[in-house]
Amino acid sequence: MSGDGSGGGGSAVALVTGGYDHTIKLWQAHSGVCLRTMQHPDSQVNGLEISPTGQMVAACGYQHIRMYDLASANPDPVVNFEGITKNVARVGFQKNDLWMYTGGEDWTARIWDPRAAPQFRCTKIFQVQAPVNTVTLHPDQTQIMVGDQSGIIHIWDLRTDQNEQLIPDAEASIQDIAIDPEGKMMAAVNNKGNCYVWSLGGAAPHPVPLKHIVAHSKYALRCKFSLDSTMLVTTSGDCSAKVWRTSDWTLLRELRNDTQRWVWDAAFSIDSRYLFTGSSDSYARLWDVEKGTLEREYCGHQKAITALAFRDQAV
Repeated sequence: MSGDGSGGGGSAVALVTGGYDHTIKLWQAHSGVCLRTMQHPDSQVNGLEISPTGQMVAACGYQHIRMYDLASANPDPVVNFEGITKNVARVGFQKNDLWMYTGGEDWTARIWDPRAAPQFRCTKIFQVQAPVNTVTLHPDQTQIMVGDQSGIIHIWDLRTDQNEQLIPDAEASIQDIAIDPEGKMMAAVNNKGNCYVWSLGGAAPHPVPLKHIVAHSKYALRCKFSLDSTMLVTTSGDCSAKVWRTSDWTLLRELRNDTQRWVWDAAFSIDSRYLFTGSSDSYARLWDVEKGTLEREYCGHQKAITALAFRDQAV
């Protein structure tokens, strides 16, 4: 990690956590000090994403998306997205901050235009036949991968509005999808604890199955690639986060703690040496991936941490 970790004024380093206690917390990553607590009164936090500029964090929950200003002391949201039904499961940003995308239990993925602020207009809707658990933007910004509870991954082409489908296991809900920063691999985890990996790009126009990993003994929750694309982390209801080598898909590290319980979310540091996790025991944790050691705990939430976001880049 780099930077001073101050978290204010668009700082280079920001760790943000949210969960079932209806709060979002901004942390000084290297010290474990909570810098600010922001209010998310309507529901639990299902997903968090820090904007490309590092100035804002988007939080999604039940029937709402909220935007918070990380550069100010304001504990309340500065933008509210209204008119949404059911749970919004995921939120993300286009790399140049031109638009946002979300997916939710109203069976849709959506694209939002922030230039219509403060209203934030929904400009595109992609309808599927089941509640959406996860949406992931391809690094080339032209496709959104949509994972639903019926077990389908929809590849939504934003240029043509066409889509194709992948069904790794028709009996299992897709819980999360990740694409590595180079756009060469895609991973998905399901509620049976399985992880599926595809090869993207190259000579083949469609994703090519690469690996099936029996990653966890129960519910898998998240998957994320490291920024150097050498590792994939999967998290689960089996109380662990597991780090896999992408060179041969062997297990590099299993990260557990006596009190950890369900591990809901994870994020790598920019140098891929460290991993943050958020757990049902209300703690976020920082792990040294190579050593497998617990380096720091972030204590302050009163209930489960279900989402986290980390930014470790100069802005």
